Amino acid sequence: MNPKFLKTEKRNPKTVFAVSLGCPKNLVDTEIILGRLVQAGWRVTGAPAAADLLLVNTCAFIEPACQEAVDAILDLARLKADRPEVRLVVAGCLVQRYREELVRDLPEVDLFIGVNDFPDLPAILNRPRTQDRLFCQGGPYPYAAPEPRYPATPPHLAYLKIAEGCSHRCTFCLIPRIRGPLRSRPLDTLVVEAQRLAAAGVRELILVAQDTTAYGREAPGQPGIAALLRELAALDGFTWIRLLYAHPARISPELLDAMAANPRILPYLDLPIQHAHDDILRRMGRDYRRRDILDALRRIREALPGATLRTTVMTGFPGETEAHFQTLLDFVQEAGFNHLGVFFYYPEAGTPAARLTPAAPRREARRRARLLKAAQAHIVKARLRSLVGTTQKVLVEGVSPESDYLLTGRLAGQAPEIDGQVYITGGIGRVGELHAVRLTRALPYDLVGEIIQEGE
Repeated sequence: MNPKFLKTEKRNPKTVFAVSLGCPKNLVDTEIILGRLVQAGWRVTGAPAAADLLLVNTCAFIEPACQEAVDAILDLARLKADRPEVRLVVAGCLVQRYREELVRDLPEVDLFIGVNDFPDLPAILNRPRTQDRLFCQGGPYPYAAPEPRYPATPPHLAYLKIAEGCSHRCTFCLIPRIRGPLRSRPLDTLVVEAQRLAAAGVRELILVAQDTTAYGREAPGQPGIAALLRELAALDGFTWIRLLYAHPARISPELLDAMAANPRILPYLDLPIQHAHDDILRRMGRDYRRRDILDALRRIREALPGATLRTTVMTGFPGETEAHFQTLLDFVQEAGFNHLGVFFYYPEAGTPAARLTPAAPRREARRRARLLKAAQAHIVKARLRSLVGTTQKVLVEGVSPESDYLLTGRLAGQAPEIDGQVYITGGIGRVGELHAVRLTRALPYDLVGEIIQEGE
């Protein structure tokens, strides 16, 4: 996407190379950091060896994410070892979570920036270099005004962060402690930001937050997610509007009505249920039970026939017995989700769940995850095979990284990065546009097809 809405100061630019880790919500923060740096006269580069500033925006949700962040930091630290003038900045959740430990253990890093202080990075960089390397004291950042953004996504899609923080109290999750309570962004701010994205060529707008269905709930009388969707659907430019990270207990009739009434809003819902046995849901601190999930799925499918449903589940949570797991496995097979993410539990220090017993052996958690994935593979295989021979609208993404002779695209039921794709073996298509594609083959999680030219 051409960031033509960014106004820059005229000066000889220094260059910044950025690595963004974790979820799309974190990616939006990275785009804001880069947008503010560009406004301050910096230039973004894809070549770390040529950069004056190396930036890592980190995730720290679970142990593997923390390790990935440390590895990325050390990789860039080695790159700047012989260039003392280069500055290495680490931002995001890892800093917010570990603060002083990082300052002590990573002397290679010049600055550590917390999740509420990142908008101040251009000003911080202008300060004289001192021993003060940690900036993690800011209050909850409100995201109240439209933010400058330098895009890190393909030109035809963008994520819109509609809220920050979370007020749920899941026993396994550190996000409320790291990111703070729910803070919904003003509706008019989101509309302005969305208008800018549409004007820059974005065709697929993807709404993200810790819980998108909680939008506006912390302020009684404020517009909720349904009102926001209606406003965004009324804007010119977007072909698809997609909703991620919805809460199973927050699927309201108003939300479903708004989705059903606006063809630009995709009948796609991501509902991370985490488990399906009431005992485990209770221990997880989830404020719903199995019957509530079933009720939500029924209402979605009645209001949005053919809706695509994605979920995430967890194995190995403390106290999960074989009977608990079998309930989850049976539920997954019964519910027939289109897409399923499976993770096994990590005891994160500082969470209530870390004190729960008995802890499930990691080997057993892995075994259960494999069984869930195998069951889901059968569901996906049957569903994809049923599409072979049909013609579907596909959003063309570009040339496949696997072959210059293939294009790739996605159906409306395929979110970027997580849900599979369509390999296009014939025909001519324009990136960012919808094309009719005749599906010819089903792969384990992807599809193959050919663009139908006009007149065929």
